[in-house]
Amino acid sequence: MAGPAAVRRRGPGCGSLLLLLPALLESWAACQAPPVPAAEIPPDGTELGVERRFVPESCPRAVRPGDFVRYHYLGAFPDGTRFDSSYDRGSTFNVFVGKGQLIAGMDQALVGMCVNERRLVKIPPKLAYGSEGVPGVIPPNAVLHFDVLLIDLWNSEDEVQVQTYFKPEKCPRTVQVSDFVRYHYNGTFLDGTLFDSSHNRMRTYDTYVGIGWLIPGMDQGLLGMCVGEKRIITIPPFLAYGEDGDGKEIPGQASLVFDVVLLDLHNPKDGIAIENQLVPESCERRSQTGDFVRYHYNGTLLDGTLFDSSYSRNRTYDTYVGKGYVIAGMDEGLLGVCTGEKRRIIIPPHLGYGEEGRGKIPGSAVLVFDIHVVDFHNPSDSVSITVHYKPSNCTVLSKKGDYLKYHYNASLLDGTLLDSTHSLGKTYNIVLGSGQVVLGMDMGLQDMCVGERRTVVIPPHLGYGEDGVEGEVPGSAVLVFDIELLELVSGLPEGYMFVWNGEVSPNLFEEIDQNHDGEVLLEEFSEYIQTQVDTGKGKLAPGFDFEKIVKNMFTNQDRDGNGKVTAEEFKLKDQEAKEEHDEL
Repeated sequence: MAGPAAVRRRGPGCGSLLLLLPALLESWAACQAPPVPAAEIPPDGTELGVERRFVPESCPRAVRPGDFVRYHYLGAFPDGTRFDSSYDRGSTFNVFVGKGQLIAGMDQALVGMCVNERRLVKIPPKLAYGSEGVPGVIPPNAVLHFDVLLIDLWNSEDEVQVQTYFKPEKCPRTVQVSDFVRYHYNGTFLDGTLFDSSHNRMRTYDTYVGIGWLIPGMDQGLLGMCVGEKRIITIPPFLAYGEDGDGKEIPGQASLVFDVVLLDLHNPKDGIAIENQLVPESCERRSQTGDFVRYHYNGTLLDGTLFDSSYSRNRTYDTYVGKGYVIAGMDEGLLGVCTGEKRRIIIPPHLGYGEEGRGKIPGSAVLVFDIHVVDFHNPSDSVSITVHYKPSNCTVLSKKGDYLKYHYNASLLDGTLLDSTHSLGKTYNIVLGSGQVVLGMDMGLQDMCVGERRTVVIPPHLGYGEDGVEGEVPGSAVLVFDIELLELVSGLPEGYMFVWNGEVSPNLFEEIDQNHDGEVLLEEFSEYIQTQVDTGKGKLAPGFDFEKIVKNMFTNQDRDGNGKVTAEEFKLKDQEAKEEHDEL
């Protein structure tokens, strides 16, 4: 920045002002220049005359004796012959008014001028260089005409002027000494000429305030600003770049005008700030270090500029807390949250993305995250069971192998409904412990009696894991099942697919071998088992497909795999030595 943030530099200048008096020599034409009046121009040229050729609509301040002015001029004789011009030298004429540093006519003519005002001044000899003139430049008794344009105006008693033209309704914090700020600005001279702009560079100016990193006037002008505030800061040269300017765009003795909008503000001593927006009435558990959290967020800069949103991706952000998986400020801000809680986390850059920034996040930016916690769990969590109703007669409890029929409502931890058997109008039927449901549900249905109602909360590592079920269950989601057990059919002992309800016939193989050819085919085996079940003499494991069970039993007996079972192959369960088969 060539403006308020640059270090003050000194460059070559025009040195001391030469008095525009009758003793003015040739050096005057090389370094300085004269000026203009403020009254009607007399026809005879014996009195000072001023013609106001252009007067700006806005004139907040006019020249008074003692002010310092910067102006451009053209100096000519009445016949139009030019004798001097500040434009030719490429620099304004800079001088105090009313202190004898100018010819008397110009001292009078400049009083009352506004910045950007243009005057034609006619100065008689008695108020200029008189009967002597300036040898080689101004002849004796010469009437002088000056076309003057006032560029700048200030007084040694001036202070920094601040004009706020927009201030946000909410202003929780203002700029203080040692704060770090990010702001945009347009820098102009008092006549409106632009000399620098952060907008043109599409990058904010980032700096500490009040510790000498800025010109003194800007250090003062930024104090007390709110984020989002817009103000005009007018700085006299002795609080800016002084007599020498900056050696580049800013000339010596220039007043500077900065149109500033403050985008960001923090202090290196800041920690995160948390604003609770919604805390559920019921909060049985708060997040701790090591928990895994799923949350939605909108990420903005301090001025409200959106840089990221999980909502736009239609997917929560899932992460461990307190283990360095996220920026330090978010690691801290996610501690102590409840499921369903909404909070705002304001993170200073040293706890965010630092001086370098990242992606759409500029360097040294304060970050604002509006988060909504969807769920969280810990990898050490097991299934949580809450019993809401249990019948008084509750002697038969569900166990592995039992066939269960139950209703359920399935939801996420934040209450989002995933599925319901009630809406389908039918129960969900499983064999407990057979892997027909997720492991957490197998655990949650244990030791339940018919008519019982309970809530089963399943962490993702006992549910659908990191991947979830596409289009149905999000990854790493905690699941909540509200369950009512409607029917329980006791299963068989573990390892059995069929049991006898009475004594087993000593001639079992012969009974199955209906054509007495010494071999049992699958069809014969299937018909025999079906008859035993139909007559109540035997029982199959409930909940499984009949044909699959029978085929499995037959395969276990067909030890050589030739599709036939002989008497030598055929054995009952208790006749097995060490083999484990699902069979008779």
